[in-house]
Amino acid sequence: MERILIVEDDAQFLEVLSLFFQTKGYRVEGCLSAEEAVKKYHWADVVISDIKLPGEMNGIDLLGRIKKSHPEIPVILITAYASVGDAVRALKMGAEDYILKPFDLETLEIVVRKALEASSLRREVEELRRELEAVYQEKKLVAKSPVMEKVMDLVRKIAPSDVNVLITGESGTGKTLLARIIHELSPRRRRRFVSVNCAAIPETLLESELFGHERGAFTGAISEKRGLFEVARGGTLFLDEISGMSLTMQAKLLSAIQEKKIRRVGGYDEIEVDVRIISATNQDIEELVKRGKFREDLFYRLDVVRIELPPLRERKQDIPLLVQHFIEEFNRKHGRHVLGVDKEALVALESYNWPGNIRELQNVIERAVAIQTGPYITKEDLPEKVLEWKELEEGFNLEEYLEGEMRKFMRSAMVKAKGDKRKAAELLGISYRSFRYYWKKLGLG
Repeated sequence: MERILIVEDDAQFLEVLSLFFQTKGYRVEGCLSAEEAVKKYHWADVVISDIKLPGEMNGIDLLGRIKKSHPEIPVILITAYASVGDAVRALKMGAEDYILKPFDLETLEIVVRKALEASSLRREVEELRRELEAVYQEKKLVAKSPVMEKVMDLVRKIAPSDVNVLITGESGTGKTLLARIIHELSPRRRRRFVSVNCAAIPETLLESELFGHERGAFTGAISEKRGLFEVARGGTLFLDEISGMSLTMQAKLLSAIQEKKIRRVGGYDEIEVDVRIISATNQDIEELVKRGKFREDLFYRLDVVRIELPPLRERKQDIPLLVQHFIEEFNRKHGRHVLGVDKEALVALESYNWPGNIRELQNVIERAVAIQTGPYITKEDLPEKVLEWKELEEGFNLEEYLEGEMRKFMRSAMVKAKGDKRKAAELLGISYRSFRYYWKKLGLG
């Protein structure tokens, strides 16, 4: 049964319209003002609104609000005051139609029916686009290793459900891509996938980012703003680096997830939100819970299904496929015609440990494609750090290598500690006595 929201300040006329559409088999909700309609329009399949309404908002303002947050909902405007300017403005803003009073109710029903049919067709097109996007996204997760096949088997099982998912793994392993794939394989794919890096936004701004704010809520809040929970309504909210969120914000996030309601900063009204939460972290979140750095109750809300993405060094079977995938991607981006990598270059790529994971491999291949003039990438096109691992076959000296790495870390720790050896030792997780011993042994001072 299709749902119509009617916004009309004439209570008698509102009742006439409501009864008429109910007899036609529609579910109808009525509002006497745009302010009241703002709380209900997300429910509707189509909105019919008078332009002249009491309060601070008129029908044109309501149209703008609807099209900003739910552009898929058709809006039909009616008015007793003919204005070519209003009509043109309304249609440019996305109104489905603009009807003058008085009008025949049967004619209005025809307009509503056409609007619903057009909306249905747009949804079908969007659904097809989403299905194609899902296939495209899944293909981007290039993998044939057994460990990644297990990951994708789990993804296909849980994607159609609505459970919250926690993705763990080192930086650069593809957590954001996996979250998007889960969204695209889910029934929520018709709605938005919204991503936010919780560690990259200061605590003072994160609450406003997630929950929105009202005008005047704080210095600089010159207009109201929808939070990402509202933007993602009906879709998926991806909380990347969730472990970077403060305990205060964790409490507020827990409340939003449990109650499925939020309150904007500076606001009083509770706003219902329907989102699927996918979160990710590169930290040992269970250890953070033990240390009191992460709320245990929030952890259990997020960790309904856990997906652990392995580092690239544990799925080296995927490197040839990933390399070819990135070559094709960067051929298109840079207008190159590289065919592949030669054997020596591939051996070097497979031998390297990839501390930066897939993101680092992607960077290396983009650089190689950008500078390549021949048909194949050779080891001469690869950075020194990748080729260094070849020394294992050429008299590689482990002791010298480890001492070199220790020098780098100890110097870095001293810089961060501003020359304080005790503090540097703490940063490295060793005793002050051990630090002094190695500092002298390595000839650092």
